[in-house]
Order: sequence, then structure tokens, then C-alpha cells
Amino acid sequence: MGLKRTLIDVTPLRLSPPFRRLWIGQALSGFGSQMTLVAVMFQIWQMTKSPTWTGVVGPAQAIPLVTLGLFAGSLVDRVDRRKLYLLTTGGQAVCSLLLALQAFLGHVPAVGVLGLVALQSCFGAGGGPASRTFIPHLLPKHQLAAGLALRRVAFQGAMLLGPVLAGLIVGGPGAGTCYLIDALTFVAALHGACGLPRMNPGDEPARPGLRGVLDGLAFLGRTPVIRGALLTDLAVTVLSMPVSLFPLINAERFDGTPRTLGLFLTAVAVGGVAASLLSGAFTRLPRPGLAMLGGSAVWGAALTLFGMSPDPWIGLAFLVVAGAADTVSVVTRSIVVQMHTPHHLLGRVSAAEQIVGQAGPDIGNMRGGLVADATSGAAALVSGGLLCLGAVAVVGAATPELRRSSASSSSARTAPAR
Repeated sequence: MGLKRTLIDVTPLRLSPPFRRLWIGQALSGFGSQMTLVAVMFQIWQMTKSPTWTGVVGPAQAIPLVTLGLFAGSLVDRVDRRKLYLLTTGGQAVCSLLLALQAFLGHVPAVGVLGLVALQSCFGAGGGPASRTFIPHLLPKHQLAAGLALRRVAFQGAMLLGPVLAGLIVGGPGAGTCYLIDALTFVAALHGACGLPRMNPGDEPARPGLRGVLDGLAFLGRTPVIRGALLTDLAVTVLSMPVSLFPLINAERFDGTPRTLGLFLTAVAVGGVAASLLSGAFTRLPRPGLAMLGGSAVWGAALTLFGMSPDPWIGLAFLVVAGAADTVSVVTRSIVVQMHTPHHLLGRVSAAEQIVGQAGPDIGNMRGGLVADATSGAAALVSGGLLCLGAVAVVGAATPELRRSSASSSSARTAPAR
């Protein structure tokens, strides 16, 4: 019984065919997206040989999310969420095809590649919040944490396999093949969503335009549990995200071969998959907010040790620990957000969560690149890890509601399972 409670709960996959189809489609799409991440970084690095330019990949993704995200979240709370997801996912697929075309044809400057990345992020600004509202539609409340953990293990599985294959393909057929595979995996995501029921926001649709956005921000402002969870994740990612440093660290520790570049993201994913498979150990904890703070602190400590490690393989082991801590933090953050958000506000709060969860790391990658250019890759990693530890301590001390939050005390209203 103890081992069963520790392992990931797959009940949602067994009992909900719509959730199962959606999960498979998004898992395959995540695999392609991870391949594109490696391909873009490597292509920009080959063009510029600059960690600052690889860091700019982050803002290219973050600026559309920050600019459009809250308005997109308000739209999610006004329309059929399934239909919006299908439209935006189709747009992302087209962008992947355009990335493949420029890679095969060549002669496109780095700015052009980043422009396509930004355009794809514009579609993601709407599709991401829409997809985050699906699980409360499809699963009963007592299976919500298990569904979120399954979503995370799919993402980490994509991180585990995608970068390795991307490294091999980039070193062989080239980056264009990675982009083409990504476009094909979006077809799987579209297929997974086609069978979903209509997903209207309910009896209280968001007010149009800025008024709907302000309603969502007002909810965040008066809800310390969610505000503290998002602030913790934002501080951690902005201060310590290491991905833009991987090409530089790869050049310093592995002589820059593309076949080892994917190992860094893979190491993070190994830890993430391990934590996801054992997610029963933390999804059943009575205080998910406290678990989130602990996971965030371990992430910062592991990255500090990664930067200080003189041996490249020991450094990869610290990335495994960081990946496990990241999964604990992300899953418990999602539990806090989903459990404490009313159904009619879920699109707007999910948009804020996406801005924190995706734009935060993108901005953090920019920070890492700038610091590395001014100092070194190791200095950027160590300083970021220490700043992360300090930020977690401050937010945790200032937000007792987050430390004491309990899923059982949630007041959120979720939709019944279908």
C-alpha cells in the first residue's frame, strides 16, 4: 500500500477516454517542442557564437506571452475553450513549418528565426491557458492532482527524449528536420482535442477587453495563496533559469559537440521523470504550498552546485536533482492554483500561471546570458542559484497563507467530470 501511494496515479488515464486522448496528443506535441528548443538554440549559436543571442530566444518567446497573455486568458473565459485551442494549435503548427522551411533554404538571419519563434509564441499565448482549463472539465476534483502529475510526466518525458534525438538530428540531417517533426506532432495535439466536449466558461463569462483582465488581476491581488505561489515561481525562474547557458557550458566542458548539448536538458528531464513517477509522495501531501517552497529551494541549491562542479558528469548529476525539484515545485504550484481558482476565472488565472511558468524562464535565460557575457557561465549559474534561495526564503516568510494552504480547504468550484 505504501509503494502504491508513492507511485504516480494513472486512474485518470483509465477512467476518462477524453483525458487519455488529450494526454497522448499533448505528450507527442511536447516531444516536438523540446526538439525545436534545442534546434533553435543550436541554430542561433551557430549563427552568432554568443550566449547573449541564445539568451534572446527567451525574450522572443516571453514578450508575446506577457503582452498578450492576460487578454488571451480573458478571451478563454468568454468563448468555447476547445475551439480556441484548436485554432491556436493550428497556428503553432504553421509556424513550425515556416521554421523548417527557413532552415532548409538557409540565408535567413538570426533575427528572422527569432521572429518566427515570437510568432509561434503569440499563438501559444492563447492555446496554453485554454489547455490548462481542460483538466478540471474532464476529471472530478479528487483526481485533479493525479491529472496534473500525469500532465507533468508527459512534459518531462518529452524533455528526456526530445533533446537527445534533437542533438542527433541537428548533428546529422540538420535543424530543419527537427522543426518538421515538431509540425507533425502538432497534428497529434489537434487530434487529441478534436474529441473533447464543448468547454464553455460557465454562467459568469469574462467581461470584454480590459475590464475582464482587471477582474482577473483583482482576484490575484486578493488571494494570497495563488499570488504567493506565482511570485515564488516567477522569482525562481527569472533569477536562476540556466537553459541559455547550456551551449556555453557545453563548449567549456564537452568541446561544443552538438551530440552532448542535448544531455543538459535530458539530465533535467531524468530527474523530472523520476519525480513524476513517484509523484504520489507529494501530490497527496496536505500542504502543497509548503511542498512548492521546498522544491523551489532545492532547485536553487542544485543549480548552485552545478555551477561550482569542476567535473562535467557530476554537474549533470546536479541537473538531475534540479529536474526532480522542479517537478515537485511545478506540480504543487498547479495544485494550489487549480484548487483555489473559481471555474469562471480559470482562463485568466491560467494565463497568469503561463506567463510565470514560461515567460519567467525566458526572461531568466536572458539574464543568464547577459551575466555570462559579463563574467562566466559558472558565475551566472552560481549567482542565480543563490539568488533563487534568497527569493524563496523571502516569499515563504512573507506569505504564511501559502505555507499553510491545504487542498482540502479549497473554495474553488470546478466543473463535474464528463
